[in-house]
Amino acid sequence: MSDPAPPGLADGPVYLDYNATTPIDPRVLDALLPYLRTDFGNPSSSHVYGEAPHAALDTARTRVADLLGARPGEIVFTGSGSESNLLALQGVMVARGQRAHLIAQVTEHPSVLQTCRALERLHGVRVTLLPVSSDGHVDPDALAAAIGDDTALVSIMVANNETGVLQPIQELAAIAHRHGALFHCDAAQAAGKIALDVDTLGVDLLTVVGHKMYAPKGIAALYVRTGVELEPVVHGGGQEHGLRAGTENVAFAVALGAAAELAAADLTDGTVHRIARLRDELHRKLTEALPCRLHLNGAAEARLPNTLNISIDGCLGHEMLAAASEIAASTGSACHSGTHTPSPVLTAMGIPEQRAMATVRLSLGRWTTLRDIETATAALTKVVAT
Repeated sequence: MSDPAPPGLADGPVYLDYNATTPIDPRVLDALLPYLRTDFGNPSSSHVYGEAPHAALDTARTRVADLLGARPGEIVFTGSGSESNLLALQGVMVARGQRAHLIAQVTEHPSVLQTCRALERLHGVRVTLLPVSSDGHVDPDALAAAIGDDTALVSIMVANNETGVLQPIQELAAIAHRHGALFHCDAAQAAGKIALDVDTLGVDLLTVVGHKMYAPKGIAALYVRTGVELEPVVHGGGQEHGLRAGTENVAFAVALGAAAELAAADLTDGTVHRIARLRDELHRKLTEALPCRLHLNGAAEARLPNTLNISIDGCLGHEMLAAASEIAASTGSACHSGTHTPSPVLTAMGIPEQRAMATVRLSLGRWTTLRDIETATAALTKVVAT
């Protein structure tokens, strides 16, 4: 386990919401600070003040590329995962205007789903949203039945942010390519938690997000396979290969590069396996403490190593978490004007409303300990028993 933990984790409740955001790793913070304090220059400047920022930007791009098995020139820095997804979807659909069909899945992140709706409204794009099975998977046969000669792009996330379910990306991408369509993955939740290689996956575009992997909010990247044409969504200068205008945020790009390097180490030094064991221990303890009342939502095997999405009979998720002040986690419901509604992801999986409303998502991370698991088990068990 990394040492030391960020100061923000020291005095608060046990943090089990790593899928929502991660604390900045102190090593990432150390890497970015020089580009706020001293090396402030514009990386496009030809004088000495631009040299260090320019070199740092190149290094960061290389580190992100290495995490994905890509080439540095295929990495475009953006300001968020939502922007990366917008650049991928709108960039492809506008550039390939003669192909007016876009396919995604019903449980995609809202940044993909809302971009699909905007493309329908503003550009006349025809959108197909594929259903998912009861365990959250997209059936490749459903994609094969929906795709056609006018399909320009298929966008399927690697891992669901609520359930952690992993999609069969290689098989889906192969189907897309057989029909001449490009394939995009939102890998915001997956990057750093499982190994990703863009060539093995067969994807053309892939989104990575800084604050999901111990870098700051406000930095992300889009992998764009060499030869893929995109229409920029931010016009202006020639930064980021002409795809994303605006002077680069060097400090945060450096942070994302440092986070990518640390994530690559996590995948080989046992950190990811340790987190998976803790997740399974949490599941085991809760199952034993709440016999016949606990249900796992999503696939048991093909999911992220850090994610446990469960429903507890006879409870409401938001009430459980409000009462269990010893932990910080998320529910599967949304609150609108004081009224809680079930998660669209769980609803799309066919989970009944009562069970969906009884859901909590417990997501572990780099600094989760066995003591944290014991605290979480005790807190939830106590709340459910009262």
